[in-house]
Amino acid sequence: MASSAVARETLLALRRKIASIEGTLPERLEAPGPANAPGNAPANALAGLPDAAARARLRTGAGRLDALLGGGLVRAALTEVHGGQTRDAGAVAGFAMALTGLLLERAENQRAENAAPVLWVGTAEIFREAGFPHAAGLGAPFGIAPERLLLCEAPKLADALWVAEEAAALTTLSAVVLEMRGNCGRLDLTATRRLHRRAQAAGRPVLLLRQAAQAEPTAAPVRLLVSPAPAAARNTLAGPLAGSIGQLAFTVAVDKCPAALPGRFILEWNPDEHQFRERSAAQGRTEDPVAVVSLSGHGKGAAAAPGKVVAFPALAARASGSQPPGEQRPPYRRAGREG
Repeated sequence: MASSAVARETLLALRRKIASIEGTLPERLEAPGPANAPGNAPANALAGLPDAAARARLRTGAGRLDALLGGGLVRAALTEVHGGQTRDAGAVAGFAMALTGLLLERAENQRAENAAPVLWVGTAEIFREAGFPHAAGLGAPFGIAPERLLLCEAPKLADALWVAEEAAALTTLSAVVLEMRGNCGRLDLTATRRLHRRAQAAGRPVLLLRQAAQAEPTAAPVRLLVSPAPAAARNTLAGPLAGSIGQLAFTVAVDKCPAALPGRFILEWNPDEHQFRERSAAQGRTEDPVAVVSLSGHGKGAAAAPGKVVAFPALAARASGSQPPGEQRPPYRRAGREG
């Protein structure tokens, strides 16, 4: 009995240590039960949590996603945002901008004019491929003033990683965004652990944007796979406006989280309320309303229904005078080739 109690205490100590590294609430690890199961989490994932725990989370506004993440993204932590292909760079950057806008807007005891800026660090390769964030165009959709965005272009990944590590330890920044392309040996488990530890110490988030990269072991407690989603029709007082383009939409898949449960969501960004809203499958467009092939001259959009299906006749039953099969025809010879 005593040995089992010692083993249990050792196990709990290890789980507390892991929770402190990953930024997970220790009480979620020590007291798992039906009430704490992610599938049974309430719509308001922060209900019942202490005020300090609620302030330590960044809610996206999508109830099911926040519940899966244990109340939202941990502010003081490293978070990975992946794009499967380079062409998804715009969607990944837009999703990161939305999270940054949420962070800046919901910062407590901080006046807008004195708010700390956001540092966006990237390599020359990724900026050549995907372009720079347009600071002047971030105010209306994301609420980020141009003077609150600092851009840093590094010639190599080693330089960008050094800048991000040094900036992650500063409390004069609201957040640090590190954008890179592909998989690189320099950004290993040790390097991401340094970024995560410095984010925890400074109490500021670090977003790691990885374009066209495969998932690999890192110290980030949360990894999100982001890709663009088709926009739904714009909502009006009279209902959806046919043929219109609605709000920004993202497909977000939870690839890694403390709950160890996968999830896939289609989120729409509301630029007026500055929050995400989950879109159900019934609200999205399931098919393209534009015909791929034009209608036929007779006005029928589809081919006629097939009739009775019969087998082809056997070779022996062919009518007289029909062309014999290929193996019965003499080979073709050109004149003057004999001898």
